[in-house]
Order: sequence, then C-alpha cells, then structure tokens
Amino acid sequence: MDDRTPQPLDRYAPETALTRLIRIPVRVVVLVVVLPVRMVWDLLAAGWYAVDRTVLPPARRALEASVGALGRGLEWLFASVGRVLGWLIAVLVLIPLRWLYTSLLTPLGHGLRWIATALLAPAARGIGTGLAWLLTKARQGAARLLAVLVVAPAAGLWRYVLVPVARYGVAVPLVWLYGAVLTPVGRGAGRLLGAMGEGAAWVLGGLWRGLSAVGRGLWSAAIRLVTTLVVTPASWTYRRILTPVGREIAEAARVAWRIAGYLSRAVGRGIAWLARHLIGVPAAWAYRTVCTPVGHLVRDALWAPARRAAAEAGRAARSALATARETVRQARRDAWRALVGRTAGARSGEPLGVPARTLGSTTTVPSAVQASETSLPGEKFVKRG
Repeated sequence: MDDRTPQPLDRYAPETALTRLIRIPVRVVVLVVVLPVRMVWDLLAAGWYAVDRTVLPPARRALEASVGALGRGLEWLFASVGRVLGWLIAVLVLIPLRWLYTSLLTPLGHGLRWIATALLAPAARGIGTGLAWLLTKARQGAARLLAVLVVAPAAGLWRYVLVPVARYGVAVPLVWLYGAVLTPVGRGAGRLLGAMGEGAAWVLGGLWRGLSAVGRGLWSAAIRLVTTLVVTPASWTYRRILTPVGREIAEAARVAWRIAGYLSRAVGRGIAWLARHLIGVPAAWAYRTVCTPVGHLVRDALWAPARRAAAEAGRAARSALATARETVRQARRDAWRALVGRTAGARSGEPLGVPARTLGSTTTVPSAVQASETSLPGEKFVKRG
C-alpha cells in the first residue's frame, strides 16, 4: 500500500509526544473558557425552569380564559347578528317576494299561458307549416341551379383541362429529369464527398491521437506535482497535527463541560444555602413570631366583626328590597283594580300582601313567608264589605 494514502483515524491510538504536550494546557484553557459559559447556561436553565413552573401556567390559563371568553362573545355576537339579518331578510325580501310571486306573477303566468295556448298556438302551427313548405321548395330550386351553373362546369374543367395539363406538362418531365439527370449527378457527388470525408477523418484521427498522448503526459505530470507539493504535506499535517489537536480539544471540551457542571452545581448549592440562611430562615421566623399573631389579632378583632356587620347589612338590604318589591306589586294591583274593577276571586277585607299575623283575618297561608307587622307608607288594605 502507498504510504501517501490517508490512514483511518483511531482515537485510541498510542499517544504521541505532541498529544502529551498539548493535553494539560488545552484542558486548562478550555476549562477557563467553558466555566463561565456553563454557569450562564445553568443560570438560564434554572431561570427558565422557575418561569415555566410559576409564571407560564397562570399566564396560559389566563390566556385560555381570555380566548374562551372572547370566542364566546364573538359567537354570541355572530349568532345575534345572524338572527337579526335573517329576520331582516325574511321581512324585507322573502315575504315581499313570496307575495309578489303568489299574488302577481302566478296569475299573470297562468293568463299568458292560456292566451298562448288558446289563441297563438293554431296561428303559429299554420305559419310554421307554410314556411316549411316554402323553404323546402326554395332549397330544391337552389340545389338544381347550383348543379347546372357551378358543379357541371367545374367537373368538366377538372377532367378535360387540369388533369391532362398536370400529367403531360408537369409530372412526365419531372420524372424524366429525376431519372436521367439528378440521379447520376447525386451518386457522383455522394462518392466524391465520401472519399473526401474518409481522408479528413484519417488526418483528424492522427492529429487527435497525438494531442491525446501529449495531454495524458501533461495531466500525469500535473497530478504527480500536485500530489507531491500539496496532497502529501496536507495529508501529513492533517494526520500528524490537526487530528491529535482536534481530538484533544474535543476531549478537553467534554471534560471541561463536566467539571464546569460540577462547579456550577456547587456554586448554586452555596448560593441556595446562603439565601436560605440569610433570607428564608429570618423570613420564616418573622412570619411565625410576628405576622401570624398580628394576622390572628386582625382577623379576630377587625375582620370577623366587619364581616358580621356586612352580613347583617346585606340581610337588612335584602329585606328592604323584598319589602319594596312587595310594595310595588301592591301598588300595581291597586292601579289595575282601579282601572278594571275588583276581580272575582279576590276576598274582601284581606290584604293583598302575605300577612304576618291574622289581624282581622281568619285564614293564613302556612307555607308563605310572613310579611312585616308594620305597614309601609304605600301599603293599602281592602276594606271589608
């Protein structure tokens, strides 16, 4: 095998002096370069993990809720607009068109059909029959006139004039000229051109063989020169220098990345320990010893009474609203009774609201909620008859 042929690379080949010389410095330099990159990478990864765990899920839920609300709103809007448009189209277009079709166009069409069937159909059949007879006679006369004036003279001219002139004036002379003159001349010219082509091919073949031999010699010399001056030094440099250096740099990068990872994790643990003891532990102590008692005090002394007061106010407001609604209903009933008279089913002498007690009444509704015992300013009762 030729020594200049590149050999396959083996990463477990015996170490050379160059490999042992560059290993430690390269690893030190690569570690110095890779360590900040690995720490920044771990910092970014930790930040992304924290953001993905604490920020992105609420943001995603808020975005989904917003999109869902927007979609429901758009769906309701489109449905409402579609219903309104459908109603408008039905009222403004379809109903008038249907009335126009059923009330105007249908009777008009029936009348026109009756007119066409009863009056115009017999006249149209008679006119059509007459026109068909006239067209048949005219076509027959035109065919006979065309045959006499055009077809017969054209056939005689073709048979007795054009065919003899073309046969004896053109075809026979051309056949004789081709067979007696052009064929011998063409054969002689073909033989002459064949001989000239063979001579030129022999001359060009010899010239090409000579040029091919010269070109092959020059190509072989150029290949040998390029191989000696370029390929062999480049192959040696790649095999003896670049390959070991590249392999050591790659191995150093892998080792430095692992070492930087260990150092980064150690630094992260130290920062976490400091943050826990400098911030977390004091914050937890302050929360347990200060914030929790204060919160309990605020909850028991302020928040609970305020919540009870708010609940009482809410109940009072609901009761007042219920009373106001009942008053409005009673006023509406009184106004209706004043306009149309007393209803047959109403009992005389009974209040229209739900009674609290039987004040002058003999019956109550057991399942109804009792009304207030004090009459409101607008509350009225119907007197007994």
